[in-house]
Amino acid sequence: MKIEIVNTSKHKLPNYETLLSAGMDLRAVLEVPVTIASLERVLIKTGLFLALPKGYEAQVRPRSGLALKKGITVLNAPGTIDADYRGEVGVILVNLSKEDFVIENGDRIAQMVIAKHERVTWSEVKQLSETGRSTGGFGSTGIK
Repeated sequence: MKIEIVNTSKHKLPNYETLLSAGMDLRAVLEVPVTIASLERVLIKTGLFLALPKGYEAQVRPRSGLALKKGITVLNAPGTIDADYRGEVGVILVNLSKEDFVIENGDRIAQMVIAKHERVTWSEVKQLSETGRSTGGFGSTGIK
């Protein structure tokens, strides 16, 4: 699939780091480093503008290494970029650690997955069909 992209940064386009990667890393576009204090959130721009085809979205997700090692994650994960959005891709990051974290220009801050989605029409009914699980939720199936 080909997707139109405008790259106003000086960084390379997002790409798949391995043959079987689902996501492509997004890089920070900064004039000066940004420090995220503990429990602070910031919007980091990427310099990327997309034209996604109808029926697709771009999902912005955390990078697992940043989340595990530094406590840095995407606040609204996954963030959705709709097919009709033409603005700059931004990433809302939050620092869940107890230490400040510095982001430099070009740092890989998140990953983006292109995903197909469906549009639905609702069929309003008075009652839903029964299942074995029924209304059991949040831990109802156990942990082992």
